[in-house]
This record gives sequence, C-alpha cells and structure tokens, in this order.
Amino acid sequence: MSDSKDITVVHVMRHGEVENPDGILYGRLPGYHLSELGRQMAERVAEHLAPRDVTYVCASPLERAQESATPIAKAHGLDLATDERLIEAENVFQGKTFGVGDGALRNPDNWKHLVNPFRPSWGEPYVDQVVRMTGALNAARDQARGHEAVLVSHQLPIWIVRSYVERRRLWHDPRKRQCTLASLTTFTYQGDRIVSVGYSEPAIDLVPAHLRAGAKPQKGKGAAQGKAFGA
Repeated sequence: MSDSKDITVVHVMRHGEVENPDGILYGRLPGYHLSELGRQMAERVAEHLAPRDVTYVCASPLERAQESATPIAKAHGLDLATDERLIEAENVFQGKTFGVGDGALRNPDNWKHLVNPFRPSWGEPYVDQVVRMTGALNAARDQARGHEAVLVSHQLPIWIVRSYVERRRLWHDPRKRQCTLASLTTFTYQGDRIVSVGYSEPAIDLVPAHLRAGAKPQKGKGAAQGKAFGA
C-alpha cells in the first residue's frame, strides 16, 4: 500500500494545432498530424515541463497526440507509452464538416443524432469517457508514484474527466470548455486520492485567438474555421 502522504502529479495535455484545411471533424480518423504551429506548441510545452520531475509520458494512439508528446518524452529521456484510453471520443459526425449550411446539420438524416445532449446521442457516452480517462489517470499515477507524469489526450475527454473530478454535470456547452490547444490540466494526488486540479496554458501566445477557451465561433469557410474542429 502506498504512503498516504506521497504526492504524485499527473498533467494531461491537449495536443497542439492540427493541419486540417478542409474543416473536417476528424475524431478518431488516422492521418491527421500537427501543423507547423502545432509542433511549435508541443515544443513550448516540452520546454515548460523540462524542469519538472517527469518520470512517465504517455499519449493517445492518434498521430496528433503522439507528436505532441514526443518532445516531452525526449526532453526527459523517456520512452513514450501509448494508452488507448486516452483516445478522442467517438462521434457519428466524424469525417464530416459540422455546422448549419453546408455541414452535417443540413441533412435531416443527421438530426436523430442530436436528440439527447445529456448522454450524448451523437457519440460516446460521457460516463464511458469518465471511466476510461480515470483509468488512464490512475495508471499514470501508479507509474509515477512520488513524481510527475504527462498524458496527452483530446479536448472532450479531458474536459469530461475534469468535470467529473470537480463534481460538475457532464453535459455542457462546448464553447465553455476550458481546454485550449496545448493546455495542461493538472491533477495532484495524495496517495490514491485527487486533492487538487489545476489548469495552465504554456503556449497560449501561439494559439490563434479564435481557438482559445471561450472564444466565439468563427463564421464562414476556410482554414481558420476548419481548425476549430480540432479536438
């Protein structure tokens, strides 16, 4: 049994910006890599975490997460682990543009997926995301007992597990998630118990204003709008 006084810190990073000029909701699709700006974000977070006592680095299997985690693992001389539980949430709109007008919402066949925002009806249940993300967090805690770990995941699963830990309802307005690109949501454990949650944005100066937490959605077509679909 672990010492109840030992402190372990698990940082959960959202990946950097993805190259997505067509504005696809890419979800779990393969082949979506970090943009040049996204790589700069990953390097910035690696620099930010370089002085920390990181002994374990793990990422979602998706390319954007692996590429975001690689500089962090390299900075600490660690092998990069992969955990399927850190993957993006399932979404029936994967592979489509999502919005009114020329997006998925224009097709009445898709409306049936929007009937229940509490589950939600368009994708992986929130409770399932909580189960797998807490499992990944606890596994990282065990790997880094008394030290620090870094996990790289995706916006929705990170926000959902944070909401659960902070005892908020799981259904929410996506525009109000505090989980900007390349941000760190930090869980501090005392023994096996989470005692605090923190949030920081080491690369915020690199994040375009319209992609920051709380930013208003952009109108119109183009790469700037498309990149907002990154998760």
